Amino acid sequence: MNKTTINIIYWVSTGLILGMMLFSAATSFMENPEGAKMLDAIGYRPYVLHLLAVAKVLGVIAILTPGFPRLKEWAYAGFMFDLIGATYSFYASGFAFKDWAFMLVLIAVLACSYIFYHKRLNTAGSVA
Repeated sequence: MNKTTINIIYWVSTGLILGMMLFSAATSFMENPEGAKMLDAIGYRPYVLHLLAVAKVLGVIAILTPGFPRLKEWAYAGFMFDLIGATYSFYASGFAFKDWAFMLVLIAVLACSYIFYHKRLNTAGSVA
């Protein structure tokens, strides 16, 4: 695979996942009656979402900032923990598959971003 293709796949997958993380973070601070019902159904308090929202914004910054490879690894790990935890919370709370299936797509996009992040690092002359 050539360097251009690797960069395109990396930036598309990374843009999608970081956009979703920012959207999720922003909506965590908005009043939403349906969101409050969902939180109650899975047993979370609103302050948990606020903490996760701040962590998501910091993770986005870490991934977009050049350099700091260890920090990027932690950000990717944090996003994966967040998505797996959210998926399991919906599953364990009895939500239908259709209500949490999109989380599996996000996990796949995050994995794609991570894999192509490392492919970019392995291509000669790339900047993390």
